[in-house]
Amino acid sequence: MQASIESTGNLERRLTFSLPEERLQGHIAGRLGEIARTVRIKGFRPGKVPAKVVEQRFGQQVRAEAVDGLLRETFDAALREHELRIAGNPRIDKAGEGEFDFVATVELVPDFGEIDVAKLTVVRHTAEVSDADIEQMIENLRQQRRSWKAVARGAQQGDLVALETWSQAGDERLPAEGVEKGSIVIGQGMMFEQIEQGLVGLAKGEEKTLDVAFPADWRVPALAGKEVKVTVKATDVSEPVVPEVDAAFIKSFGVKNGEAEQFRADIRSNLERELKGALMNRLRREVGEQLIAAYASVELPPRLVENEARGMLAQQVEAIRNQGGDPGQVPADAHEGFKEAASKRVLVGLLVGEVARRNDLRLDPKRLNETMRLIASTYEEPEQVIEMYRNDPQLMGGLQNRVMEEQVIDWIAERAQHTEQPLSFQEAIRP
Repeated sequence: MQASIESTGNLERRLTFSLPEERLQGHIAGRLGEIARTVRIKGFRPGKVPAKVVEQRFGQQVRAEAVDGLLRETFDAALREHELRIAGNPRIDKAGEGEFDFVATVELVPDFGEIDVAKLTVVRHTAEVSDADIEQMIENLRQQRRSWKAVARGAQQGDLVALETWSQAGDERLPAEGVEKGSIVIGQGMMFEQIEQGLVGLAKGEEKTLDVAFPADWRVPALAGKEVKVTVKATDVSEPVVPEVDAAFIKSFGVKNGEAEQFRADIRSNLERELKGALMNRLRREVGEQLIAAYASVELPPRLVENEARGMLAQQVEAIRNQGGDPGQVPADAHEGFKEAASKRVLVGLLVGEVARRNDLRLDPKRLNETMRLIASTYEEPEQVIEMYRNDPQLMGGLQNRVMEEQVIDWIAERAQHTEQPLSFQEAIRP
């Protein structure tokens, strides 16, 4: 096969190549023959469908599949012929008038020179799940299941207070008419602290006016940096009713036998899974920062960086929508604000891939299986989740990439100069 190559930039190449027409026609004929032997079409006996009918019914689909398959095969052969290692996905277009002529624009993996991971210095964090962490999680679960009981006394820390408020900032009243209504749990920092603490002692129906000095950077411009009189009225006060850790409570979390020992074991397992992920994220960040510092001067494929930046922007816009927000009209150049972060992500990804290639690191099937089962264990029907991964190439591909990256990160950390820093569970999982 003949393929011509043209340099269009430091890291960009243009490949021009043609599909072998004879092989393409042979593949199409062979595939149509296979279909003819097995297809069932009304009015014809199995295996007796005329070739012309089969071609009319399936020809276009078979041709498209054949062209796609042969295109990938020919393109890969051209890369091997010219010994090119590409970064990201190629852009392949028709070339001129020829039906079988194509041009592919690709970006190359940069030349990183020597990659000596022994020169890196990595802090490896360690942590364990303690009995106190389990007790804290049980208490958190109790608080999540709490109910509220109305009381006639004054509000205390931890009480739920339904309230009405209005403010007077000089000549301006907020709101201009009426009151703002809401509810808070005292002590959770849901309002400006001075106002929140001003609710302590108020019983249902009672009100109080507070002199509040708002900071200059307060989120409400009309109040920022001003001395304001804030009137608060408690319309309801309720105290929390926290459930006991009994069999019924335990069963509500999927522990069918309702036994406390099994409940605690399940919690420990869940916390250890969370901790493992948190420690890996910390290690990934540690190794990534070291790689970025060591290879910051390496030129990166510009199109790959731009695509990564656009992807990061799309993720942020989607996150805003999922939270019920409105991102508004996104400027055409909004992705430019993500370029720096995208460059770092691309650099680390390329280096991880290069370390794996140079050291012949392969995906560990055992680790892949363990990770898949770990993910599945968080669902009510783990086997169904595992089956879903095995039947979805895209889902499995993403998992394989994740596990392979973790393997390489571990490999680098083991060979780098590293120190261990112990953390508590709470410190380790903190973002």
